[in-house]
Amino acid sequence: MIKAGLLLFLLSVCSPFIHAQQVFSSNTYPLVDFRPPLDIVPPALAGSFGELRGNHFHSGMDYRTNQREGYPVYAIADGYVSRIRVQNSGFGQALYLTHPNGYTSVYGHLSRFAPKVAEAVKNLSYQKKTFELDEYPAADQFPVHKGDLIAYSGNRGSSGGPHLHFEIRDSKTENTINPQLFGIQIPDDIPPVIYSLYLYKLNKKPFSEYTPKQYFQVTGAAGRYHIAAGTINISGEVGFGITATDRHNGNSGINGVYSIELEVDGKTVFVSALERFAFEDSKGLNSHIDYPAFLTSRRSIQKSFVDPGNPVKIYYNVVNNGRLDFADQQPHELKYTVTDSKGNKSILAFAVRADGKTIVTPDEPDGIPFFYNKDNEFSTESMKVVLPKGTLYNDFNLVYKSRPRPARGAYSEIQQVHNNLTPLHVGFNLWIKADASLGNLKDKAVIVSTGGSSQGGIFENGYVKASPRNFGSFYIAVDTVAPTVVPLNISDGKNMSGIPKMNFRIRDNLSGIKSFNGYIDGNWALMEFDTKTATLWHSFDSRTGPGKHQLRLEVEDMKGNIKTYSINFYK
Repeated sequence: MIKAGLLLFLLSVCSPFIHAQQVFSSNTYPLVDFRPPLDIVPPALAGSFGELRGNHFHSGMDYRTNQREGYPVYAIADGYVSRIRVQNSGFGQALYLTHPNGYTSVYGHLSRFAPKVAEAVKNLSYQKKTFELDEYPAADQFPVHKGDLIAYSGNRGSSGGPHLHFEIRDSKTENTINPQLFGIQIPDDIPPVIYSLYLYKLNKKPFSEYTPKQYFQVTGAAGRYHIAAGTINISGEVGFGITATDRHNGNSGINGVYSIELEVDGKTVFVSALERFAFEDSKGLNSHIDYPAFLTSRRSIQKSFVDPGNPVKIYYNVVNNGRLDFADQQPHELKYTVTDSKGNKSILAFAVRADGKTIVTPDEPDGIPFFYNKDNEFSTESMKVVLPKGTLYNDFNLVYKSRPRPARGAYSEIQQVHNNLTPLHVGFNLWIKADASLGNLKDKAVIVSTGGSSQGGIFENGYVKASPRNFGSFYIAVDTVAPTVVPLNISDGKNMSGIPKMNFRIRDNLSGIKSFNGYIDGNWALMEFDTKTATLWHSFDSRTGPGKHQLRLEVEDMKGNIKTYSINFYK
């Protein structure tokens, strides 16, 4: 059974807005210190804490804002602005508030800051001549009180639509923590939904795309689920996985679950609970799920067994890494309990029996043995691969092939480095030998995937080096084409009076945008950029008075190709 103190019942008698909740946690959190960051009633989520996202666990809660920008965002408690972030992507515009109780709150994808902060940010941009900023103000520069207006909700950065991304972090460790553990509640009396059960025939082998698995349909509703198959017959060492989601009341979307517990004959053998995690571990999501199944079918199967190289600290009471071996040919009762952050739970119970049949092991291709707990290296005359310790979640056999170069635009053969079904926690180092035909284009060389995606690249000692984030097939190409600049609402000689900003769309064909700088009458002008829409703009202010003005816009890509756009306009 779960050890004492692990399963806590957090009951509040201090506030009528905080209801009983049941969560896996080894910590206690203040339940009445914080208020919600928005005044939208009732609150609804577009994304929950720990939700399964592409290559990461979701680090906060995404508040819906009725598909609109501009809702007031409030300080959840007394404190001070401890960090101001402005990015092309990511959070776009974000504020970090440090609070005296040891926690930091984060507010992302903001459309604009409150006036005092906004003025300081703009002045800093002009002082440093850069749009992107990452500033850490002194504690006395921007003090805030609980309920103060600090910003307005938006859609900046890597946002899929208007919303507020909200986090609470441990100020010392920077670990992000489920905000619902702090009494910040979302109306929810709906239990999670369990969709499917999977049996993995592990048989003492590392998990991979070759691991045999079996699907079982799950039926039921309102927290009670079962499988139609009856007793499951198994042979040898196995593991299990499920697909499950959660919903809240009202307009919330389909979100992630909080905890998954697996019991065998009444004893807990596996628990995953999304209480908190470290950002450097977040990509371990790809080890937590059946990554090959996600890539091939978009199914997010949460495994109930832990890969040895998985660094994410969300697991409790795990017996034998969640790998089960029933050798007694007796029936065993298994039970999944899936819980959301409010304590609503769903149960899936089923039975298994070892049938004593011959164990069938998967037929895996031969390759070069690589190990999750060691540095790994492999090289040929035309390429070299280095995977530092901590890159892999499991041991595996690296499969490598050299293939003919593409018909045009290539300066090497194609180097097939395994396949993308094996997830990596960090990127690996890849060197590809360049053909003599690269000649004087060395500074323009990049490594690209056969899908056309640039991995970056630096030429050194006859090789081009890059650090791809995933396995795949790669070759050397060159980028000699400057970015494109498309004016959207301005042209040579146009009168811009009454128009608040000038807009452009900028793109690059291969290596990506490195920098952009605008100059009005020779003076640096703040240009803002949003990566997801490729939109660049300048908002006019008192720095541009009435009369004729000259604009020069310079956009440079990662390989030093520069596009210059110059016109005159009037205000």
